[in-house]
Amino acid sequence: MELHQLEYFVAVAEEANFTRAAARMHVAQPGVSAQIRRLERELGQPLFDRSGRAVRLTDVGEAALPHARAALAAVAAVRETVAEHEGLVRGQVAMGMVTSAGPVALPDFLAGFAERYPGVEITLGEANSDVMVDALRDGQLDVAVIGLADGVPAGLATQVVLDEALVAVVAPSDVLADRTEVTLAQLSERSLICLPKGTGLRGVLDRAFATAGLHPRVTLEASDPNVLAQLAMRGLGVALVPESLARYYAEQLHPALLRPRLRGQLALAWRAGGPTGPAARALIDFARSVL
Repeated sequence: MELHQLEYFVAVAEEANFTRAAARMHVAQPGVSAQIRRLERELGQPLFDRSGRAVRLTDVGEAALPHARAALAAVAAVRETVAEHEGLVRGQVAMGMVTSAGPVALPDFLAGFAERYPGVEITLGEANSDVMVDALRDGQLDVAVIGLADGVPAGLATQVVLDEALVAVVAPSDVLADRTEVTLAQLSERSLICLPKGTGLRGVLDRAFATAGLHPRVTLEASDPNVLAQLAMRGLGVALVPESLARYYAEQLHPALLRPRLRGQLALAWRAGGPTGPAARALIDFARSVL
């Protein structure tokens, strides 16, 4: 028995009509009919007499209706109680982020959280993904936006918030500027501009080169993907960046897809065992719903 089945049951009983009940619930009429039939099968008794032009409750339906209304009222009361106490959440929470998390719009998220939970003090720090994974496990951070290099880190739970292709970008004068694709073998012969070790994107690249039996020649590293792009503009090498950043610098840099295709992911991460207090729980729940 599911909550929405009870809602449909009460709506049909009060409207004495499946079509009007569906309109009231903002769902399709066949869906309401199917859920009512499923509820009747589960209960083993018909709730409605459908033999006439108007839908009428059976004796069993009449007896069940008050209990259905009471169940819905109890659920509504729980929601109202929680809503009343949301504004009373107090405490401190710590959040971490990678430098490349710009597309996730964290400023908007933090402003929305502060407005909804004014009693919670939130701190935000920046670090590489490997550092934040350890900080999450140790309880120094409650939640973080990290780059995923090889699946979900042990001891953590995650929710992917950004998934996009990685591309190689070069200055218009570069020998690769006339290519639409570039292989890892070709890149292994060039000076590469990458995020530092410990970041998710670098982990994806290092694993791909290792799988291919190749050794990348990384000559320049920077934590900010924008700096990688700017270094490539000066002709200092081939930068490996997210596709969205390549589009942003489309007038200054030429992009080439990688073969094989590689993707980078940013994910919201927290301890798999759950947060330690109401403020941390509020932060994680809000982040999961917004980000």
